[in-house]
Formats: sequence, C-alpha cells, structure tokens
Amino acid sequence: MMNATKNDLPEPVRKRVAAILNARLADAIDLQLEAKQAHWNVKGPQFIALHELFDQVASGAAVLVDLIAERAVLLGATAEGTVQIVAQRSSLKSYPTEISEGRAHVEALANALAEVAAKARVAIDECGQIGDQNSADVFTEVSRGVDKHLWFVEAHLAGSD
Repeated sequence: MMNATKNDLPEPVRKRVAAILNARLADAIDLQLEAKQAHWNVKGPQFIALHELFDQVASGAAVLVDLIAERAVLLGATAEGTVQIVAQRSSLKSYPTEISEGRAHVEALANALAEVAAKARVAIDECGQIGDQNSADVFTEVSRGVDKHLWFVEAHLAGSD
C-alpha cells in the first residue's frame, strides 16, 4: 500500500521503484552490518588501519541506507529496514563470521562492496527505464559512494600477492 502524496510520478511507477529501493535497502543495511562485523573482529598487523577503515565503510553505508530509505518514503512507500526483513531480503552472500585475519576481512568486505555497487548500477538503469530519474540519481550516488569504499578496501590487497 502506498501512502498519499502529491508527488507527480504515477502510482504504478512509484510502486515499482519502491520495490527496487526496498530491495537495495536490505543490501545496504546488510553491507553496513558486515562492515561492523569486520570492524569488531579484525586482528593482525594492520589492525588499527583496518579497524578504522571498516568503521568508515560502515558509516558511509549508513548514509546510503538513509538516502535509499528516505527516497522510498517520499515516494509514498514504507522503508522496510527491520532486521527480520533484511535477513529475508538481502541478496548479499553471507559474511563469513569465522574469520579474524585482516586480509580475509578485506577480501570478504571487498566482495560485499562489489556486489552492492553492481546492484546499484542495475538499479540506475531500472529506475531510469521505469521513468524515475531522481531514484536513478540516488542509485548513482550509492554507486559512487560504494565504489569509493571499495577502492579504499581493495588498496589493502595491492602488493600482497
């Protein structure tokens, strides 16, 4: 059910976009929690650098979570971001909770970031094709933010092969 709004996008468009927003919201919340999992549990010689980096990734994801959720609400939808819903809907691979070594967390978080970025780019195209350029723009911002954090995380893999 959509809430009443004077937003001039037709309700069928708003419903379709809201479904995309809520799907990606689940992924973004999962990403935020995965970054916190890494932040809390990383160990090794690069501990402090990775501990701080993973916290920055989590904070950046929190900003994107708000951006996505608020877009859904302003379209007249409900932002669906409870832990139960995220557990059901996230399309991200499960984060390995048994790891502690820095490189393993870097690899796991890089994989999650890359997944979220790829799905944001698909959402850009989907929203544009549906006729909601503003939501496409939201996902462009999501893509840029996640790509930047992916760069920061992947930098810790350079020269270690």
